[in-house]
Amino acid sequence: MKTFSITTALAAALAASTATAVEAEQVFNRIASFAVARNLPEGAGRNEPTSAEIITASVDGNTLIYSDSPGKRIGFIDIADAKAPKAGGIVSFEGEPTSVAVAGAKALVAVNTSESFTRPSGVLAVVDIVGKTVDATCDLGGQPDSVAVNKDRTLAAIAIENERDEDVDDGQIPQPPAGSLAILSLKGGVADCATIKHVTLTGLAEIAGDDPEPEFVAFNGKDEIALTLQENNHIVIIDGRSATVKTHFPAGTVDLAGIDTKRDGAIAFTGEQAGRKREPDAVKWLDDDRLVIANEGDYEGGSRGFTIFDTTGKVLYESGASLEHAIASIGHYPEKRSSAKGIEPEGLETAQFGEDKLFFVLSERASIVGVYKDTGGEPELVQLLPSGVSPEGAVAIPGRNLFATANEVDLVQDGGARAHVMIYERGEGEAAYPQIRSAEREGLPIGFGALSGLAAVADKPGFLHAVNDSVYSSQPTIYTIDATRKPALITEALPVTRDGAPAQKLDIEGIANDGEGGFWLASEGNSDKLYSHALLHVNGKGEIKQEIALPEDLRANEIRYGFEGVAVVGEGDEQLLWMAVQRAWKDDEKGFVKLVSYKPSSKEWGAVRYPLEKSGEGWVGLSEISVHGDYAYIIERDNLIGEAAKLKKLYRVALADLRPVALNGELPVVKKEEVRDLIPDLKSLNGYVVDKVEGFAVDAAGNGYVVTDNDGVDDSSGETLFFSIGAMDAM
Repeated sequence: MKTFSITTALAAALAASTATAVEAEQVFNRIASFAVARNLPEGAGRNEPTSAEIITASVDGNTLIYSDSPGKRIGFIDIADAKAPKAGGIVSFEGEPTSVAVAGAKALVAVNTSESFTRPSGVLAVVDIVGKTVDATCDLGGQPDSVAVNKDRTLAAIAIENERDEDVDDGQIPQPPAGSLAILSLKGGVADCATIKHVTLTGLAEIAGDDPEPEFVAFNGKDEIALTLQENNHIVIIDGRSATVKTHFPAGTVDLAGIDTKRDGAIAFTGEQAGRKREPDAVKWLDDDRLVIANEGDYEGGSRGFTIFDTTGKVLYESGASLEHAIASIGHYPEKRSSAKGIEPEGLETAQFGEDKLFFVLSERASIVGVYKDTGGEPELVQLLPSGVSPEGAVAIPGRNLFATANEVDLVQDGGARAHVMIYERGEGEAAYPQIRSAEREGLPIGFGALSGLAAVADKPGFLHAVNDSVYSSQPTIYTIDATRKPALITEALPVTRDGAPAQKLDIEGIANDGEGGFWLASEGNSDKLYSHALLHVNGKGEIKQEIALPEDLRANEIRYGFEGVAVVGEGDEQLLWMAVQRAWKDDEKGFVKLVSYKPSSKEWGAVRYPLEKSGEGWVGLSEISVHGDYAYIIERDNLIGEAAKLKKLYRVALADLRPVALNGELPVVKKEEVRDLIPDLKSLNGYVVDKVEGFAVDAAGNGYVVTDNDGVDDSSGETLFFSIGAMDAM
């Protein structure tokens, strides 16, 4: 058995990321994103939750079809022009579609119609793709999950899960009735209900053998069916023609090392898990003799990667934590899932693109797709693709060099991203994502995320410092970024410490050089979490040497949205700090926020008023302040996301106009000038527009850089955008 090394995984992924067009490297880049809410029917509320789970494509590759289980429908997307997908309508059902597959001109939809967990039921619906009508249904005699069609479209297989009730016995099995596998014949894509055969699966698994719970099904070229029993940690190989079990074997366990096992606000790959059950979700065939499983896990498992088996159950390759480490190197590690199943690989797809046999591993919690080249031995990680929130299913369309993901999570009720289908195209060129990654320390990636502020490295063009916010409450860090590389590289991580230990209860939102080798940091307060609004003076070793609380004139009117950046003007006794307050505090006139000043030599506080753009939905506030030349540069944004986002702009205020007065005085209003609308930049990777543009700085060469906050991949796609807007003196 071979285990993929961390170094190899990272090196391969980064090689793809840094390839040049001259080398004619074949890479995937996202070309479009489709919010499936665009398919909602007339009369539906636009804020109705949607989902995109399992996805497939029509035979000609011009139509995508996805299941939306919560909405009790399947949706169609017209991708004749893949860069401009169009809503193609829906078909609704009485139950919940759990999976969809294409058989010629028909789509086969597995629909859960169960009254309860103890009385499961379901049907296989035959849907005409062009007419979008249900032509027929077959009673499946249980609750279906995955559905698959063989190569010549003469057989369909449906995993009858008869899922457990997670509120009974803590979700442990057995919980009858037992699941099974249904196989039926197809003719012209139409299911012959009279041919249904149920394959009995009881007595096979060592774990709850009398209650098999089939999860995912896939055909190889010999009409053999691979079937995962996720909760039973078992894999079954069935002959599709005779509907008999050929062989079966346990999925086994993995000993994991170098993983983060604690949900503690810090990324630390120092933990271990011995004997971790794989508990596979998706399964796909690499060829007629090898299959790959995604080890998502259940309550007792999840080995954070994938495994390749032969049909006898021999492990040919185990990924271990290598994919998780590669994902962490681009800022997508979901720290809040550390004590559970980490990145949780769930979905899979396989396809031949030109001479390359590829397989795609979907990480549910990191919202990333790992693209691997199948070498017949140790697979090669060639790319990491950004997806929407929680990719559940994927489909490859090699004839058009396309790949698409279905992302199940819809955060509309929380003001977040919608469920999306993302579309990628393969061609010659450079990988557009990631735009920033991290170096290794002792063979492990520097963990990062939630970057919330930027500052230039003095006298070093192309280098910047960044900080993270309270997502990493146990790991406040000052990062060094080498932006001369592509993608930019985080080369160092300096812990912010207090009394020799990582500082606690900080929400660092801004950073500036103090002119003496140290830093000024702005920490945003939140009384509900016992965080205080404060300025921190930190030396070059990251040690907090001074913590400056807000004066009573400010503190009396505070809200939780405080300092979102700090900038330094002048030096020595004339040094003056400027902080941008994100939103209006209790004493602010509507439509204005404060820019607050502090003079360290005299301990004097002051402020001016900054006029905000009018808000529509949501709110408008400030995210950063930075100084270059004769101007203070300020990021002003709304808190909206995706198609709702309207304001993500960079403004500037002349330093000559920043004349603070005492906090209890009549604050003057400054005049602002728009420098750049950042929404086109945020759309450049063809994902949805993220809300948190949080960092801006001008490097020693006079070039402006922008970074977004990915919220630590919590209710977020996890994408960190880091880009230059060019020479500031030319603007």
